[in-house]
Amino acid sequence: MSSKKLHRRDVLKNLAVAAAAPYVITSTALGNADTPPASERVTLGHIGVGGRGRALLGGFLRCKGAQSVACADAYSDRRDAVANLIKGKAYADFRELLARDDIDAVVVATPDHWHVPVAIAAARAGKDAYVEKPLGLTVEQNLACRKAFQENGRIFQYGTQQRSSAHCRFYCSLVASGKIGKIKALEVVAPNGGAGGSTEQKPVPANLDYEMWIGPAPLKPYTPDRCKTPGTYWIYDYSIGYLGGWGAHPLDLLVWGCHCDQAGPMTFEGTGKIPTEGLYDTVYDWDVSIQMADGVTMSFKPGPDYTKFIGEEGWVGVARPADRSSAYPESLNTLQLKPDEMLPASPGHDQNFVDCVKSRETPVSNLVDAVRSDTISHLSNIAIRLGRKVTWDPKKEEILADPEASGMLSRPMRAPWTL
Repeated sequence: MSSKKLHRRDVLKNLAVAAAAPYVITSTALGNADTPPASERVTLGHIGVGGRGRALLGGFLRCKGAQSVACADAYSDRRDAVANLIKGKAYADFRELLARDDIDAVVVATPDHWHVPVAIAAARAGKDAYVEKPLGLTVEQNLACRKAFQENGRIFQYGTQQRSSAHCRFYCSLVASGKIGKIKALEVVAPNGGAGGSTEQKPVPANLDYEMWIGPAPLKPYTPDRCKTPGTYWIYDYSIGYLGGWGAHPLDLLVWGCHCDQAGPMTFEGTGKIPTEGLYDTVYDWDVSIQMADGVTMSFKPGPDYTKFIGEEGWVGVARPADRSSAYPESLNTLQLKPDEMLPASPGHDQNFVDCVKSRETPVSNLVDAVRSDTISHLSNIAIRLGRKVTWDPKKEEILADPEASGMLSRPMRAPWTL
């Protein structure tokens, strides 16, 4: 915001520009009852403006106190269309957008393999970031991302929008406030992945900077299915599949409602299918069992998005559709919780981020919790691919006594990209 920017700018340069330009104060600059003046707005850059990025853009354009001024995307038609819409500037390289000192924060909705590299670059450039789920391509990326935002004092909002939903907040608050007693078991369900995808090589479209789209991932021949849904989610070079890509939502509710994953070492064991033909090669039809400390057990399977907490005195089931959320005893569904028993409230996921950029408070979907939930996805993937039990120590943040499994916590990045 302007109080920060003016200290960063060259005063003499500003004076020279002001002397050369006509002195005009617009109504937009002054603001009005509904729109704060430009000096009080959070200026946003949008990195990745495909389907999900455009959806997020619509929300941020409705936010009070925010102004979208730039965008970056590997597809020229996407970035040009959005730049025209917001009357801002389009960039083929997100690093040029991050170099602007008049941008306070960025909204990252790239393909999954770009989430953390872009987010870390943003933090180091002094930008706050709203980052779509899942988090990193590896656990190493997750930890590096958390470190970058902590060291640079930047605000991070994770794209797990259910935390801004009133019913999810209520039901997770029932669990967090102890209304079902000590947790005995957890059940998490996320939509399944699948096989397929054409491997037929095609010419790279004229509107796509394929080298930038691939970025830190291995360079492979262009096929249309590689660069569109579900390819970007179901190809292992870019994602661990719906274990993380959709598992992020119900697993996020799990870590919001309880801290069972932090109690001590936990062991992952599971099965799943990995396609051997076609383009897609991430795990689907998975069945993961997790033995947590203190005797808590957890299952993680495919199905409609759902998180269930089973306690000694009842249970709570949370789904993003409110009508699929419930609790037992039934009296819990209408229980009036005290204000100090409720988890943090949000006026809307995008608005919460904008407000926190101004206040420097922690957003409702914080980075520490994002790392926790995403780590569960990655460890499930590692156990399935190795076909054996894997034990994780959440305090040391390392796999115990298994060098091969530990080696899967990271992946090489294609030069010149690094963390």
